[in-house]
Amino acid sequence: MTELYLSAVIIKMGSENKNVDPLKNFVAGGVGGICLVLIGHPPDTIKVRLQTMPEPKKGEKPLYNGAIDCVKKTVKKEGFLSLYRGVGSMFVGVTPTSALSFFGNSIGKKMQTPSRSDGDYSLPQSFIAGSVAGITNTIALTPVERVKCLLQAQEAAKLNKNVSTTEYKGSFDCAKQLYEKGGIRNLYRGTVITIIRGVPTWGVYFCTYDGMKRLLKPKGFSKKLSPWRTILAGGTAGLFSWFVAMPADILKSRLQSAPSDRYPNGVRDVFRELIRKEGIGSFYKGTTAILIRAFPANAACFLGYEITMKVLNKLY
Repeated sequence: MTELYLSAVIIKMGSENKNVDPLKNFVAGGVGGICLVLIGHPPDTIKVRLQTMPEPKKGEKPLYNGAIDCVKKTVKKEGFLSLYRGVGSMFVGVTPTSALSFFGNSIGKKMQTPSRSDGDYSLPQSFIAGSVAGITNTIALTPVERVKCLLQAQEAAKLNKNVSTTEYKGSFDCAKQLYEKGGIRNLYRGTVITIIRGVPTWGVYFCTYDGMKRLLKPKGFSKKLSPWRTILAGGTAGLFSWFVAMPADILKSRLQSAPSDRYPNGVRDVFRELIRKEGIGSFYKGTTAILIRAFPANAACFLGYEITMKVLNKLY
């Protein structure tokens, strides 16, 4: 029955509100993902380097004294393009990931109340719909972030140890080696923590976006969504969702960037090590870099999404 209902929801296009059409959301979400990567990858690189830098020994200074210091040292020693290290896998992965996120959000809305328009959903319903996105996007998100974290951690290790050798030559070489060493399971290491992070994070993400649109235009959703309102709503959604995501994101980054045999018990081992060695504050390491990235990257994502939806609604 569930399969039949889900199929009916997907096939029934355009009969209600065009803004919750799953297939259009899939396409528009993919475009939004491309916009997000273009704007958000450099600060994301800094975020991962801050989160995965080794704990300094007694008497030693930390590798980076914050986000700004990390940017300066990275650009000085490796060049500006090093901030886009691993961007290949992100373009390949974020496009379907973002597409699946917006697709899942639209499916979540249709499954709750198929006959309503996009503007008639309550904020709790928006949260539930967004949580569905946190599950659907895991298919593409987990291997992409596994590769990204390894590449970014590799560059940070090179900088710290002052070595020139590299284990991975790029995104596709990294994915190939991971598969050869451990199969598909190795690529999907960190799936559980990705879902744990994703469900509440994406719920907050889409709920905040819908709420901000209503707050900025109390009378409802206009057909002509102004760019500035989209930018403000999308950027705010990014900020709020990352506050929720950060602790789980730290765990995920440490797990996915570590050698396969370092944490035999997965997330539990990472959690224990962080608490023992770095304390509870480590779960919000890299906050500055995350917030610097969150607003512009997600503003760009929603702006790209809304523009694409507008074009698709005119064409179909």
